[in-house]
Amino acid sequence: MQLKDLVDNKVYTNPISEISIDNKSIINTINPHSYCEAKKDSEFTKALLSSDVLLPDGSGIVLASKILSGKTINKIAGADIHQYLLEQANLKGDKVFYLGASENTLQLIEKRIAKDYPNISVSSYSPPYKPEFTSTDTSKMLAAVNSFNPKILFVGMTAPKQEKWVYANQTSINANIVTSIGAVFDFYAGTVKRSSPFWIKLGLEWLPRLVREPKRLWKRNFVSTPLFLWDLLKTKCGI
Repeated sequence: MQLKDLVDNKVYTNPISEISIDNKSIINTINPHSYCEAKKDSEFTKALLSSDVLLPDGSGIVLASKILSGKTINKIAGADIHQYLLEQANLKGDKVFYLGASENTLQLIEKRIAKDYPNISVSSYSPPYKPEFTSTDTSKMLAAVNSFNPKILFVGMTAPKQEKWVYANQTSINANIVTSIGAVFDFYAGTVKRSSPFWIKLGLEWLPRLVREPKRLWKRNFVSTPLFLWDLLKTKCGI
């Protein structure tokens, strides 16, 4: 994965309002950490680059676009695409499905959907917690999704597992929009607090999360971010 080619040709640059739920699409997000992880994982790279829409979910990606391509783009986080798609589904009375997380988290999501978006029909499935799914696991997951036949499928199983699972099974999924949004399941359920708009506007959404979850997030901030910035510098200087 080459950073210049990524920001020139793949990262989404249009307003979020131009994403249509009527077009069959796989929507993923990319940030400096997932960029660095994909460079070590060819299947993850394929999953990201095969996306119909690859959202710039990170101030580092926004910075790279400005420095390498001269494009001023807006960060679009997983929480942003989640809210936008729910608003669109609510207008049309569509069905949405949540695949991932615990039963408790999914119940909280369904309860909140009923309150926030009463025109949406919602269902969910909690897959087993394991590094890799068996063919039986995947069959059950697909059966749960396809029997509901949602317009939108939200997948939340952490990266890169979620993106790679969607990539491997995309032809078997009956949904118009499939988007992997990871931590958004917990944000929306209220089991994990998202950073406030103050930090988001500063481009520092990661900072309060790092303070709350240092063991889980230290690597992406103290390893991946410097590596990404070094790659950006090398690319800009033609090294």
